[in-house]
Amino acid sequence: MEWEIHKKDLTKVQVHLDRLSTKKKQLDLYRPLRADALSRLRNELAIEWTYNSNSIEGNTLTLAETRIVIEDGITVGGKSLREHFEVVNHKEAIHKVEDLVSDNFTFTTATICDIHYLLLKNIMPEYAGRYRTMGVRIAGANFRPPNMLKVPDLMDELLLGFNAQIASFHPVVLATLFHHKFVWIHPFADGNGRTIRLMYNLFLMSMGYPPAIILTADRKKYYAALNDANNGEYGKLLLMMCQAAERSLDIYLSNIENYADDYKPISSIVEENSVPYGQEYVSLLARRGLIDAYKEGRNWYTTANAVLEYANKKKRDKA
Repeated sequence: MEWEIHKKDLTKVQVHLDRLSTKKKQLDLYRPLRADALSRLRNELAIEWTYNSNSIEGNTLTLAETRIVIEDGITVGGKSLREHFEVVNHKEAIHKVEDLVSDNFTFTTATICDIHYLLLKNIMPEYAGRYRTMGVRIAGANFRPPNMLKVPDLMDELLLGFNAQIASFHPVVLATLFHHKFVWIHPFADGNGRTIRLMYNLFLMSMGYPPAIILTADRKKYYAALNDANNGEYGKLLLMMCQAAERSLDIYLSNIENYADDYKPISSIVEENSVPYGQEYVSLLARRGLIDAYKEGRNWYTTANAVLEYANKKKRDKA
């Protein structure tokens, strides 16, 4: 199993990777974070993480309803028992991931199967924590996962390769490669997406990053990016992972005094006439990762300085 990525794909996101490294170093300066602040951040991100990961897979509970199920243990009328179990199980799996975070963490088959078991234990108990023993098809995918008999060997190869490559790639790049290869193998009968989004965050958290959350609003782009990766084109998936990681770093840093004072919706910054571009162009820069920006729901947030720095760089490049 090859662990390679085209130079052009890395070049497209290099500015984003550099920004991630800078923000992580900035966050490291404030460590250890206050216990109360860290607990609050983890709880809020756990709710978002649970809602978005489940919603991507078709769970219809809203963010507010997900919060109620997690915080109050209340069932929501009109929603299935499975959907409630998916929320409770996912939150339990996050707790397990947090317990496993370690500076010397390596992936094992047991770790992955334990997390999968927590996700499916009272939903599909016959499949929970066990590699699939059947063929599967993925709706909308441009590939068919390998034969079930190959899964154990492919997973062993995947984990061996991943653990050997930890020092060779930026953590977000390696997490992206691992994410795609896991989805391609599709080792379980159900719950593969939720499992890999927990696993890549276990790695990122072990490397000192907050968990990166793929938003349900980006579901179609996410699946399209995975299809591109099946053809060896990782640019779009890398960009999504970088943006998700940076959003979480910004959330953490915004809880440090004065950090987030200048971040505003792009529409507000353009309306203030503080930048030389229109809203559509600034939004394009944000989506492509060319400026420091993060996404909340369907809205992008950035700073006037980030846009001006980009504009000044363009001028210097033309000079």
